[in-house]
Amino acid sequence: MSWTFAAWSQQNQQKVEEALSAWVPAGAPAGLGGAMRYAVLDGGKRLRPLLALAAAEAVQPAGADLPASTLRAACAVELIHAYSLVHDDMPCMDDDVLRRGKPTVHVQYGQAQALLAGDALQALAFDVLVGPANEDTTPHTTVELCRQLARAAGYAGMAGGQAIDLAGVGVRLTQTQLEEMHRLKTGALLLGSVTMGASSVNATTPQLQALTRYGQALGLAFQVVDDVLDVTADAVTLGKTPGKDAAADKPTFVSLLGLEAAQAYADQLLDEALSALDQTFFTRTDALRAIALWVVRRNH
Repeated sequence: MSWTFAAWSQQNQQKVEEALSAWVPAGAPAGLGGAMRYAVLDGGKRLRPLLALAAAEAVQPAGADLPASTLRAACAVELIHAYSLVHDDMPCMDDDVLRRGKPTVHVQYGQAQALLAGDALQALAFDVLVGPANEDTTPHTTVELCRQLARAAGYAGMAGGQAIDLAGVGVRLTQTQLEEMHRLKTGALLLGSVTMGASSVNATTPQLQALTRYGQALGLAFQVVDDVLDVTADAVTLGKTPGKDAAADKPTFVSLLGLEAAQAYADQLLDEALSALDQTFFTRTDALRAIALWVVRRNH
């Protein structure tokens, strides 16, 4: 049977979902486990874990099984993403009531429990990433994966980008400033997914350099498309509240460039991502290419 992205993604989404269900504890104290599982399971595109798995496949020798560290890296980055959404939706941040087609965690469980659920998911990501001592992962690889995830999530990545975003309300940013904000806020974790997947199978420096170019272009393209969808899609399709950025007077690629130019810019970034994969040292890049196409062509 020939390879299809639909079959590949379905198989790997199921693998990730089963692992997350096993690792996110239902029995955490005082209902915390329920809030954590509500935030993580049964929803979302699983883009970041799929990127990690696809990047590992691009580097791993043909026919070789991926090590346990790859799935752990994939799930760890998804746990960080889930925690960030919980906190991002809270009244002190974006004050949103809908996420992944259902009430946000603070609406469902209250603000205090949502805050704790996000905190616990962030800590759990590193617990998952380290794994048990008897797994076939070298200490060097474990440390490197933890370093990459911490940097992607911290002040030099997602958290720093969110701080710039909050400070940018009502401020006219240049395109360069807007790109820098999203390179941190959204792009850092997407890029981290790619490099962590590759690092879990000991990618070479040239491989990591090419995948970094892919991840950087893809991360920015994702946000450009998000901005386009925020003004063109409805809540049912998006699974979250549309028009929030415009209502909050936040800078977007659409407000800066216009709708048609923003769509054209997403296509340009897609070309950049795909061209980064044109290297003979990759085993196979079918999944990475398909993910990039999906990111830019998606409707939600």
